Amino acid sequence: MFFDETKVFLKAGKGGDGCMSFLRQKYMPKGGPNGGNGGKGGEVVLQADENVSDLRAYHFKKQWKAKNGDPGRGSDQNGRGGDSCILKVPLGTEVREIGSGEIICELLEHEQEVLLLEGGKGGRGNATFKSSVNQTPRQFTEGKPGMEGEFVFTLKTIADVGLVGFPNAGKSTLLNVLSNATPKVDSYPFTTLVPTVGVIDYPEEFKTITMADVPGLIEGAAENRGLGHRFLRHVERCRLILFLLDLAATDGRSPLDDFMHLRKELEDYDPELSQKEFVIVGNKIDEEEGPINLALFKKQFPDLKIIAISAILGEGLDELRGHLLSQFS
Repeated sequence: MFFDETKVFLKAGKGGDGCMSFLRQKYMPKGGPNGGNGGKGGEVVLQADENVSDLRAYHFKKQWKAKNGDPGRGSDQNGRGGDSCILKVPLGTEVREIGSGEIICELLEHEQEVLLLEGGKGGRGNATFKSSVNQTPRQFTEGKPGMEGEFVFTLKTIADVGLVGFPNAGKSTLLNVLSNATPKVDSYPFTTLVPTVGVIDYPEEFKTITMADVPGLIEGAAENRGLGHRFLRHVERCRLILFLLDLAATDGRSPLDDFMHLRKELEDYDPELSQKEFVIVGNKIDEEEGPINLALFKKQFPDLKIIAISAILGEGLDELRGHLLSQFS
């Protein structure tokens, strides 16, 4: 299974208590205070890691806590600080506080770190209270509790190109032939159940473009039908949207209607998605109905460019690769 959202309880470490102690050695019956301070509690730190693919670690373990600071000791020994709890999350993770609903942070780059919860401050030992008027202080303070909270981790796939289309449009096949990805390919709805990111390589240009194949849309996805929001949130961060249409109308669908429905689903989910740059690709041009539906599409949308391809036969792929490269040059 693919885990792209989970709730967690996180807690930073408590600060160590300060120590009350007095120097007691032979021939020094009135030694002064020497109680050390407590150590600071460990922090909760988020770290983005490109080698982590999803949030499964936090789905099966819901509570994560940093270590407490050690208490102070005699002989002016301060307590050791608690170890931080470093949580590695995939790139594209959004962190939201459950109580307020506020987005705390987003981790988008490899090794990016965010201090989420700070550890409690260590308590003061009695040595710190010594003064000219208080030579034998018996005061000390306890360590402060660390911060804590409940959060929702949500993964939103990061890719240059988001591959959008209805089931059986050929998204997985296209990603397979364009990139190094090997998504599952079959002729039934929702073959793709998890986002797959492939890399399109342009060795002559010393450039790569990432493309994400995510679960297929159905009408009403913006209202959370089908895979709903689990799909749509994975295209939010894509720089370019590629609408893949089935020119062969394999399932009795109309490529013209499909394009309008896809655009509407994105706009209903988030109006900003409908403002993103996009490219239209018509797949299965090699089928009998392909050229007919291509002509109808051009007639209906004369101002829109559509690239006709056959992902199975490799037709039109060079044009598509070149067009994608031009969008990121």
